Amino acid sequence: MNSTPHSDVVTDAIRIQAAAQYLPQESDPAVDRYVFAYKITMTNVGSRRARLVARHWIILDSEGRREDVKGPGVVGEYPSLTARDSYSYISYCSLKTEWGTMEGSYTFEREDGSTFEAAIGRFFLVPPPAPVSVAR
Repeated sequence: MNSTPHSDVVTDAIRIQAAAQYLPQESDPAVDRYVFAYKITMTNVGSRRARLVARHWIILDSEGRREDVKGPGVVGEYPSLTARDSYSYISYCSLKTEWGTMEGSYTFEREDGSTFEAAIGRFFLVPPPAPVSVAR
């Protein structure tokens, strides 16, 4: 998995970093199936505890088709982040086109019951470029 984040956004002291990688072994371009793994790391850069309660993804393929994915938690968990805590997970996304984008938000809840949306910046789902051969 690529260690350099493809997006890095801080909202209300919650930093969300995302990186994606194409999985050729899981993909089948002959039937328009392109599979990507993505890694999310969330870090509480503030001093107030926050617990993730929900997610909302906006997935766009290269033909402009949009899919909204909403649900509770992430990968069946509801991470609670105290000051300087981090939580990472890996998940997957399948597209019908060779490339696309993901972005969205996580809903977090504070100890006082207030909630806020932490932005997940747009990142690209794209296979690596083919090697270039420069003949002399």
